[in-house]
Amino acid sequence: MPSRDFPTTASAPWWRGASIYQIYPRSFADSNGDGIGDLPGVLAHLDHIASLNVDGIWLSPFFTSPMRDFGYDVADYRGVDPIFGSMADFDAIISKAHDLGLKVIIDQVYCHTSDLHAWFVESRQSRDNLKADWFVWSDPKPDGSPPNNWQAVFGGPCWTWDARRQQYYLHNFLPSQPQLNLHNPAVQDAILDVLRFWFDKGVDGVRLDAINFAMHDTDLRDNPPVDGGPVRATRPYDFQHHRYNQSHPKVPDFLARIRAVADSYGDRFLLAEIGGELSHLEMKAYTQPPSLLHSAYGFRYLYAPTLEPSIIREASSAWPDDPAIGWPTWTFSNHDAPRAISRWAQGRNEATTAKCALLLLCCLRGSLILYQGEELGLPQGEVPFHRLQDPEAIANWPQTLGRDGARTPMPWRAAAPFAGFSSIEPWLPIDARHGALAVDVQEADPFSTLQFARLIFTLRRQSAAMRLGSMEFLEAPEPILAFTRQAAGERVLCVVNLGAENARWRLPNGAKAILGLQVVEDAANGELDLAPHGGLIADWPV
Repeated sequence: MPSRDFPTTASAPWWRGASIYQIYPRSFADSNGDGIGDLPGVLAHLDHIASLNVDGIWLSPFFTSPMRDFGYDVADYRGVDPIFGSMADFDAIISKAHDLGLKVIIDQVYCHTSDLHAWFVESRQSRDNLKADWFVWSDPKPDGSPPNNWQAVFGGPCWTWDARRQQYYLHNFLPSQPQLNLHNPAVQDAILDVLRFWFDKGVDGVRLDAINFAMHDTDLRDNPPVDGGPVRATRPYDFQHHRYNQSHPKVPDFLARIRAVADSYGDRFLLAEIGGELSHLEMKAYTQPPSLLHSAYGFRYLYAPTLEPSIIREASSAWPDDPAIGWPTWTFSNHDAPRAISRWAQGRNEATTAKCALLLLCCLRGSLILYQGEELGLPQGEVPFHRLQDPEAIANWPQTLGRDGARTPMPWRAAAPFAGFSSIEPWLPIDARHGALAVDVQEADPFSTLQFARLIFTLRRQSAAMRLGSMEFLEAPEPILAFTRQAAGERVLCVVNLGAENARWRLPNGAKAILGLQVVEDAANGELDLAPHGGLIADWPV
């Protein structure tokens, strides 16, 4: 534990500067021996998460679903899918998490539903039923082709023909994920009722999935092509600028209605996921104080092939300490992107890379998301083609890594069958390398990545500067990155070597290291010798 007591941050909203642990329930822990993680499995391991000294959990979808996109195709917004358990199991998670001091955030998918959702089942029956315009329908062109050139994220056109209505329906992802028509006030009202349902259950916040897809251009204008073609294409989607099937200017009006509901419940948290080429603009637009979302995150780090000082400077400098600008959230790994360790180690020690990533993440200004397994330093899981589950990975094999490698099961006990995740073969294979990184192995090792994670998250939680302070970059020769966090008379210095060779750097006068990683301090001249992906946090009195 850190040897120094830091100021508390009780005056700030709980989510500001918070650290949130993301749980992908399907791959977290299987309690009933069917090879699929579930809510009782989550409940059984909440103590592990609390031991990290994070502030809350985010549960990826557990709602009723045919699982064609593993829960992001919702068939009942108010139901728990039986493969995950029951509503009583979810209630138990809420109760125990709150007893442990953990907030609970859930996913909400408001852009589309499953094609098995009762709303869509009714909508597709005719052009004049009560929900006829709850989804996006359009007549074909005279030659029978789709209404425009929009392409879906997972490949192929955004349009699928439905013989019942003799029309096409819109879907930005899979054909089984029809797009809600959020231009319709009745649809917005129904969605807001869903939000109230979960807030009434005691949920502390929601993550809004792909929210910049919430509305479409009602004129159905063609998307413009990328001039000269994409730099690298794995799908037709890459050939377009997505000006009209997403990023509609009325999206913030819908978000303001969501914020009003959240505010009526008190200290609830609204977090947006925003991807795409305009994400840097939309993250700010959708979090504009005081009446929109509380925070947003994009994919700047999630798809970064390397970790360089320029990336950190660019991403963080876009979010200055300015009351007119919203609050960012950062994540290095999640269920949609290859794990950061495999992207960033590049021949360097993976354990050190994992610890460096944790140190850096905890020093950034913003709220943080820690994806399950990052506290163990898990590399991307190896999944052979015949075991792939992700429809995107299967469609684009072998050009993309897909998402399955980041979704392989958590290893809990090294010597147990299937690393303690399940008693039978799991839905995705356990990577052979992950057993040695299991929780029980790292619990017994005082120098493990898990123990380092506990140390660094404790330090952040206790430090007003690290949670809430301003951020200022210092002059440092690359590949060294150095910056300060400062608040309430406290100043903390963060230094990391993001290069492949040892690097030296001089501590400022008065700075004293309080946590080091692969760094040797020369007390005689105040210089630091930092190994690749080494770093430190120092107390630097103002």
